[in-house]
Amino acid sequence: MAQFGKGFAKRSTPSYFMAIVGVSLVLFLLGILGWIIINANKLGEYFKENIEMNVYVRENVSPKDSASLVQYIAAQPYVKSYEYITKDLAKKRYLQDGNKDWGSLLDRNPLPASINFKITKEYASNDSLSKIKNDLVQNIAVSDVLYPQSLVSNLNNITNKISIILLGVIIVISILVIFLIDNTIRLAMFSNRFLIKTMQMVGATRWFIARPMDVRALINGAISGILAVGGMVAVIFFAENQLPYLRALRDYTLLAALFAVIILLGICISFASTHRSVLKYLKMKLDDLY
Repeated sequence: MAQFGKGFAKRSTPSYFMAIVGVSLVLFLLGILGWIIINANKLGEYFKENIEMNVYVRENVSPKDSASLVQYIAAQPYVKSYEYITKDLAKKRYLQDGNKDWGSLLDRNPLPASINFKITKEYASNDSLSKIKNDLVQNIAVSDVLYPQSLVSNLNNITNKISIILLGVIIVISILVIFLIDNTIRLAMFSNRFLIKTMQMVGATRWFIARPMDVRALINGAISGILAVGGMVAVIFFAENQLPYLRALRDYTLLAALFAVIILLGICISFASTHRSVLKYLKMKLDDLY
């Protein structure tokens, strides 16, 4: 029986090599698509978390009421970051933007103090922001609350459409990937069909025949996945060097999960396709193999 094992290993090397290359390429393409989807989602979150609300403070508000308002806003769960803009700082920024000084026309600063804060992504909807606004305007220190309503609506609509499109694409691509990998493995096993049948005819059990091929399939699947991940890492670093802003979107947790899924997918599909092919050839008659 050992002779068959050695002969099998020698004969199957070329077909296994091509199977590994083929599976690696397919997994690589799927991984790149997954990386694009991750970046698209992170980009959507980035835009959502850069939506800013402006809370304008009333004139002649006492320092106590103003401080209480700042503390109240800072303690809210929807606040990612905030900044208190005094009247003097508001004037300074107004002039830095290239606007003319009103000193010759007005004897006081007409710009109000404000608390500007960015929201967390969970509250980036008009319904949530409207509730936040209604809550804040009830404070005696608040004169008005503004936020870009049209921008929020457009951003949510675009994000939802992109999510639906990407979900459909990933489902279609996943089905195609499984189909392509399965066919690649089956073609690789086709060259070993006579060896499988010969081992069966001399008395080898189904488990004895399938076990080394299944083990090899697990190893090949892992190698394919690792090669695909290596290609992905190279592409990601190249893309981030060409487009530095992509580094800000990098999520190590999601990338690690994506890499793990790619490797596991390669292992599982390779094993399932190989085992199914072995059983198929074991059930076939010798004449049907030609």
